Amino acid sequence: MSLSKVPPIWRAFLYFGLASWIALPLADRLWAYLAAQLHIGTELSAGSTFFYELELLVVAALVTGVLAFFERRRIDDYGMPLKGAFGALFWEGLLVGLIWAGLDAVVMIALGGMRISGLALGGWVLVRAAASWAVANVMVGVAEEFWYRSYFLQTLWKGLGFWPAAIVVSLIFTSDHYFYKSGENLYDVVSLLAFGIFACYTVLRTGSLWFVVGAHAAYDFMQFFVIGSPNGTQIPVDRLFNVTFPGPAWLTGGVLGTEASVIEYPVCALAFLYVWWRFKKRASFSPPPN
Repeated sequence: MSLSKVPPIWRAFLYFGLASWIALPLADRLWAYLAAQLHIGTELSAGSTFFYELELLVVAALVTGVLAFFERRRIDDYGMPLKGAFGALFWEGLLVGLIWAGLDAVVMIALGGMRISGLALGGWVLVRAAASWAVANVMVGVAEEFWYRSYFLQTLWKGLGFWPAAIVVSLIFTSDHYFYKSGENLYDVVSLLAFGIFACYTVLRTGSLWFVVGAHAAYDFMQFFVIGSPNGTQIPVDRLFNVTFPGPAWLTGGVLGTEASVIEYPVCALAFLYVWWRFKKRASFSPPPN
């Protein structure tokens, strides 16, 4: 049996339906049991972040694996090839993500929206926290990009074309955050939608998700560990600095942190320009026909 005769748009939404409405609710029960046994809470810590993002990755991998089997393809054929795992594109994206969030912090400090009053951690505790957050945020990058922009984007792309598919995937990415994170507002919606489209655009230009995996991981590492920005009313555990955000919410992002700051908009535009300039000599990527 093969899915090759099923129109790509239906295969894309088959993935989304199986993953979101069947596999994930079932996995939630298992993860809730494991969380109770392992005493993992819902605080914004490296451990809980890794644990719950792992669930997203497992579900996405299982559903993608099943559909890939019926399409007679490999699970890594959908924009995240194992051959390129953590290679040059990943590290370049990592650098972009570090600079992206770093610019947010520098501008915020310059405008009086962020104040640092020394280190919050020291010694071995600091090293352990940095390593833990690094691993957790790499998991965020891999899990969320694989969930939204691997099979789902690539298959929808075949049915709708790149830009319509990118917009649909980015709207779903944005709505998932909007409806499941406390304190969401229009500023964050615009940022999330812009990041989602940016992430899709990197696939068009590089042919791989590894660039945006690195950018996503580095941005969140900076946001949670280095800047110590709140996220959905939660404050990161084991952050680098003792920091306060005395500025207005439009500047600091308020309870949503840096990603809901208006600083995000010009910095995101710079990231788009960088990817366009850096990879403009490459032909636009297209997913293989199936």
